[in-house]
Amino acid sequence: MQEEEVLAEFRASKALLEGHFLLSSGRHSAHYLQCARVLMNPDRAGRLAVALASKLPHDVRKQIDKVVSPAMGGVIIGQEMGRALQVDAMFVERPEGTFELRRGFELEPGDRVLMVEDVVTTGKSSREAIKAIEAAGGRVIAAASLVDRSGGAVDLGVPYFPLVEINFPTYADDELPPELAATPAVKPGSRVQP
Repeated sequence: MQEEEVLAEFRASKALLEGHFLLSSGRHSAHYLQCARVLMNPDRAGRLAVALASKLPHDVRKQIDKVVSPAMGGVIIGQEMGRALQVDAMFVERPEGTFELRRGFELEPGDRVLMVEDVVTTGKSSREAIKAIEAAGGRVIAAASLVDRSGGAVDLGVPYFPLVEINFPTYADDELPPELAATPAVKPGSRVQP
């Protein structure tokens, strides 16, 4: 899939939002990609996962033992990536503020893991998920996401394969352009703000 095809999937599902948004990274944006909406249709979610799996180099694909994604945003795409790659998929969650495996999910020591996200902006959640996977005995060999909002600037510490790179500008609190500063910010993400 090319970038325009992926954005067409977001538009078709009304998942490309415009306004003033406070992202889970703490930064502000005039655009928000609501992946829950684009992934609510199983056929569309499957198509996007197959396209994302095809972005992974063959030598990486054949090494993957498990897919692990951070809850909430990564759960659906993680499950679909597990299906596309024909491996088990599980997720880490934050019951006490720090990612951990729960619900009987376990990694075997040395399991080679693909960490899958929906959207990466600063990489904070991804890096936290990778740390939790490694603490549980897994070895993260690569990361993937539907969207890289950093425009290719993010460093997750492992090879990273987004389906598309989109560089919608984001702003710190003290950098807001007047049109955003004039409207209240909406917090559409799943992570509790600090």
